[in-house]
Amino acid sequence: MYVAVCASVLPAPADAQDKVHFRLASQDDELRTNLRRASALETSITEGRDTAQDLFAAALSDYGRLLDALYANGYYSPVINILLDGRQASDIPLLSVPTQINDVTIVIDQGKRYRFGKTEITPLPPGAALPSEFRPEKRALSGSVGDALDTAIVSWRDAGYAKASLESQSVIADHARNKLDVAMRITPGPLVKFGSIYSTQDTAVRTSVIRRVASIPEGSQFSPEALRQAEQRLRRTGAFSSVALEEGETVAPDGSMDIKVTAVDAKPRRFGFGAELSSLDGVKLSSFWLHRNFWGGAERLRIEGDVSNIGSSESGMDYSLGARLEVPAVLGPDTDGFVYSELAHLDETTYLSDRIELGLGLSRIYSESLTATAGLSFVYSETDDDLGKRTFTLLTFPISVTMDKRDKELDPGSGYYLDVSVTPYLGLSGSQSGASLKGDARYYFPIVEDKSQVIATRLQLGSIVGSDLTETLPEYLFTSGGGGTVRGQPYQSLNIDLGNGDETGGRSFVGLSTEYRTNLSGNLAAVAFYDAGYIGESSFYDGAGNWHSGAGLGIRYKTGIGPIRFDVAAPVSGDTGNGVQFYIGIGQAF
Repeated sequence: MYVAVCASVLPAPADAQDKVHFRLASQDDELRTNLRRASALETSITEGRDTAQDLFAAALSDYGRLLDALYANGYYSPVINILLDGRQASDIPLLSVPTQINDVTIVIDQGKRYRFGKTEITPLPPGAALPSEFRPEKRALSGSVGDALDTAIVSWRDAGYAKASLESQSVIADHARNKLDVAMRITPGPLVKFGSIYSTQDTAVRTSVIRRVASIPEGSQFSPEALRQAEQRLRRTGAFSSVALEEGETVAPDGSMDIKVTAVDAKPRRFGFGAELSSLDGVKLSSFWLHRNFWGGAERLRIEGDVSNIGSSESGMDYSLGARLEVPAVLGPDTDGFVYSELAHLDETTYLSDRIELGLGLSRIYSESLTATAGLSFVYSETDDDLGKRTFTLLTFPISVTMDKRDKELDPGSGYYLDVSVTPYLGLSGSQSGASLKGDARYYFPIVEDKSQVIATRLQLGSIVGSDLTETLPEYLFTSGGGGTVRGQPYQSLNIDLGNGDETGGRSFVGLSTEYRTNLSGNLAAVAFYDAGYIGESSFYDGAGNWHSGAGLGIRYKTGIGPIRFDVAAPVSGDTGNGVQFYIGIGQAF
């Protein structure tokens, strides 16, 4: 069977481009596609690099490239002919390269497809299994041989033999049987344990902290996974712009192997800001200042503030200023400690509050997608609402768990996100005790494989238990409406009517959102969405509360930091608002 690739480079006027025609014939579509991708000649002609020198150089490289492609597809007895104006390219002297090449022809006799005969890799550690593609009578792809060798080496390394290597190999193509016989022998080397961890260059982070965060116990059995996790922990501190852990070249007589840490410090300070705009909620401005490695222990100090509801027709402006200090690996390598404080002035639709909060806690990373936090905080709030001026003094115990399986944080196209928090609070100085329960679940379903069309859904739940509606800190109560809940409805417009014109938030909340997202062209995308919200007086949904909803359309312009969002929405149901609203921000709505 022959595969022919023919390309003609035709003389053309100086003001016109050369015309290149390809003719490719093969009954094996997969092989044909792979050969076209491998051919340097085809790439050169397609991209206009078609001088005689270019074509001659590409032709010489094509012998090896095409042979590799044939081996990768299981053909081990091919005949490759690359003809330049009828002459075999390999026969043309290097010092006599033609000054013009008018015709390029590649003719390949691929031969018969080979299958594996003997497939042997020894020794292997207990429980190791080679890939299913590396078996007798399976198609003899060269990549399968490499995968099997990699699997064998990785299996030994996972078992603690860090210096496992290939000792010998025999790969024989039996042309009479059209079989590929493979035999390889592995040298496991000694069982290795971790030695000392040392740094190769100066860093502002103390070496003792690097060792504590990396958490590779000296004397423990070698593990590639332990190295990977150590690198990840060091990067996660944010103190370094790059981190690499390198195994020592030699193993000591006692079986120990030192680990070299190469870390480059990140810039110690960082500044950022954000902005959001809503036609009724007004403008929200936020900013932060971050100091990495604050005391030389990879700590992070973050000071942030925001001003929201600027120009809002529904409420006054809110102000907040907070600081948070995080210390890595305070209780084991994956548990960080933090302390924080916040001052806030909140002028909302149903209350006015001046609040201070001081707290501390622990953050635990269980996996790349699962994290949990637990803390203790003191909250003091002076409020003024329709129930009068009141003071709340609380001791809170916030606990949260987050599972993040999204493919992208700001513009997810698949996966899911789940956040659950429970905040019991103990009332002091006459304040009632209770608990705040919140849940946020999001799911992203790609309609097409390339994720150019996505259905995004969101369910939000909230509940206040223990404390009475009129004795709960107003900031803990729930309202609905605005960019974070129901677009198209005014900000915090759905609440509880106490009668006589008095209003307050509810003790239960349900939020539903769905979006259809589709790419348009280039960086533009469009969104159609529907949001609904429920507020109830009781602690849990009982149907006695009220619903409202909104719907609209949006445009997204994708940037390196996430899509810029512009949404236009209007009320669909409920009596809390009318007219059209728009929202501008960075990142998807959820």
